[in-house]
Amino acid sequence: MTDAFWFTVDYFRQGGWIMLPLVVTSVVLWTMIVDRMREFAVLGRGDLDRKEAIALVSGKGTVPEGHTLGLRARLVREFLQERSGVVRLDKKILSQVSLQLQQSLDARLAAIAVLAAVAPLLGLLGTVLGMIETFEVISVFGTGNSRAMASGISIALITTQTGLLVAIPGLLMSNRLNRTAQTLKTNLHETTAVLARHLAEGAES
Repeated sequence: MTDAFWFTVDYFRQGGWIMLPLVVTSVVLWTMIVDRMREFAVLGRGDLDRKEAIALVSGKGTVPEGHTLGLRARLVREFLQERSGVVRLDKKILSQVSLQLQQSLDARLAAIAVLAAVAPLLGLLGTVLGMIETFEVISVFGTGNSRAMASGISIALITTQTGLLVAIPGLLMSNRLNRTAQTLKTNLHETTAVLARHLAEGAES
């Protein structure tokens, strides 16, 4: 085993049992962050432009190869699967499909924010537990037993540090993902409005 491995094992051992929920929180948090980043990258890359979306809604052409996963392409594809041919109903169907896609953009973002906020609280809990252990040692042995006191201090410092190391990048990524989701929702809303107007104009002509 490498020195880095044993250093990590010793680090977690000194932090006590509170390190387990911190590790679980970190793993779940970053799993969801990576999942959202990959999903947003797919939605924003190689998508249809508005003219192509209008043409497809008008029944002219098909979704080009490589554009099937973009946000506008999903909107158009799902709308075409559900459309009835009645303009008033189709506008409602378009709005419903758009709403479902907007809700999918928000998936897991709230959970990411919660986990990023929970991590420093777990670190604070470790701090409290470490200080309690330190005070118990002092009450029994006084301040002369530095080795026993060091265990409680280690728990307090290491859990606080780990909680912050998980929370700070987690909060930064949460804010970034929320901004990306908002941008995608704005684009989706604009596309939906354009397509709804096109449907109304097509009915009048």
